[in-house]
Amino acid sequence: MQQRYLGTTGLKVSRLGLGTMTWGRDTDEHEARDQLAAFVEAGGTLLDTAAGYGNGDSERVIGSLLGDVVAREDVVLATKAGISRIRGDRETNGSRGFLLDNLDASLKRLKVDHVDLWQVHTWVDDAPLEETLSALDHALNSGRVRYVGISNYNGWQSARAATLQRSFPGRAVLASNQVEYSLLARGVEAEVIPAAQALGMGILPWSPLGRGVLTGKYRTGTPADSRAASPHFASFVGRHLNERSDRIVEAITRAGEGLGWSPLEVALAWVRDRPGVTAPIVGARTAAQLKASLLVEECELPDEISAALDDVSGTEFGTPGEQ
Repeated sequence: MQQRYLGTTGLKVSRLGLGTMTWGRDTDEHEARDQLAAFVEAGGTLLDTAAGYGNGDSERVIGSLLGDVVAREDVVLATKAGISRIRGDRETNGSRGFLLDNLDASLKRLKVDHVDLWQVHTWVDDAPLEETLSALDHALNSGRVRYVGISNYNGWQSARAATLQRSFPGRAVLASNQVEYSLLARGVEAEVIPAAQALGMGILPWSPLGRGVLTGKYRTGTPADSRAASPHFASFVGRHLNERSDRIVEAITRAGEGLGWSPLEVALAWVRDRPGVTAPIVGARTAAQLKASLLVEECELPDEISAALDDVSGTEFGTPGEQ
């Protein structure tokens, strides 16, 4: 798998990342092992998780697999802090103390002494931005992280954060912004991606397959084994089940038929090679599903097809989604 630099940093990552949001909950350790093995065998290196995924269960599964399925030094380990569901409801906290406590807990679950990329999971209105960013500085200076980034920040938020970090010598420069981006969610093209390009951040798209909708699996209904049928993800997927998405899915299906590709390959190749993108984060329920995504490494979307998909999907202006 080809490698790309993350923004203007010296960190190289595979141009597809492996998402683990369901690990430890909908994806058990056996299935996670198979996914990680397939990903590494294909040349993948970027492994993405978060303290808030399954209340830490995703990190625990990864910690049990590192050193067994793959050597620690052969992956770029990325995690996030700032979102918690310990009490059931989604809670956000951008205070320095909470973030650093999250980091320490993540390192313990992952069974490592550092992560390669540590990201603030979401913007928090009631936390002073300077305090939030100071947690990134401290984590980097303490050796517990190698690079830092943000996630789900909109255009002005990411620009303000990145500018603050670049304004003072010794501050941790932001390497990335992880946001929802796909043919169904193009709002980040208005401000988020231009801000990232201007300030040296790489874009890491989450849900590059439109929360699974762009695979075409929902064209005739909701499969019983799909995320939309899961109590955890029904509303998450439902946001993209509408007439607009139907038109886009039909367009990528027709494009795939002409190219001899699956709809998944068309949609994933489109977002992977968009300006400013470093690596889409691909999640899967099974290893078989993941292997289907990994086939996109051999796919390069013709310019005329990409332009046609641009036209049919339009630009949905708005703010980044949230995990």
